[in-house]
Amino acid sequence: MSFFKKIFRCNCPVTSALDIVGDKWTLVIVKHMLFEYKKTFKDFSESEESIAPNILSARLKDLEKFEFIKKTNHPNNKKTKIYLLTQKGLTLTPIIFSLAKWSYENIRKSSHPFFDELSSQKKDINELHQEIIDAYKKKAVIT
Repeated sequence: MSFFKKIFRCNCPVTSALDIVGDKWTLVIVKHMLFEYKKTFKDFSESEESIAPNILSARLKDLEKFEFIKKTNHPNNKKTKIYLLTQKGLTLTPIIFSLAKWSYENIRKSSHPFFDELSSQKKDINELHQEIIDAYKKKAVIT
């Protein structure tokens, strides 16, 4: 049995995507990276969602296995691992953005300044996605 047959329940593209990123935590971790520029295990574990360490470790490994993130040593502390979104990981931006926007408009208003700004502006959606990606690339620089 191939690796992908073990992962995917069927040939449906929506189901296949959910098999990889549809659990409770994966997109939350990517959201933390993309919007809050979190990079270390400690950063993620101190988030308000209170993800259990074993779950966090497993999700980070999965994200790395599917090449959404890469793990590297922190340049100032070789014991500390940092996690950075790859180009493939950044392709999740429209999904996370759309999910957040949908929630903001239909479930509850967020106190996040980004969404407050979003609700007051009319921009091209692709332009907004690129702004998010550009901000991540700029702020996720390892220092």
